[in-house]
Amino acid sequence: MSCIFCRIIKGEIPCMKLFESEKTLAFLDVGPLSKGHALVIPKYHGAKLADIPDDQLTEILPTLKKLVSATGAVDYNILQNNGTIAHQQVHHIPKPNDAEGLGISWPSTTGDMDKLKALCEDIKSKM
Repeated sequence: MSCIFCRIIKGEIPCMKLFESEKTLAFLDVGPLSKGHALVIPKYHGAKLADIPDDQLTEILPTLKKLVSATGAVDYNILQNNGTIAHQQVHHIPKPNDAEGLGISWPSTTGDMDKLKALCEDIKSKM
């Protein structure tokens, strides 16, 4: 069974797509922490970041930059979580222990689907 991201990329799980290229997919999180909370993922599956070829990562930062510009955000976080204790939901990269690295709270909400769809269209139109 493939990971949830692979299933989203294949269209098996619907998403509120903001941007798509040959190597990258950006979509709104359906359990957002804030307005415009989105994920930008490579289309190439790898269990660990080191498993993804460099040429498959070349569009990640440019896509993030487009997304930030489209949302109009002045202050924002760009996170890449690695491992359960680092708040990763799809397990790919380990973190040695919970005493190291970033510690964050993730007060996710249940998204209002109508508002998320409208926001998706607004951001998508600016990308």
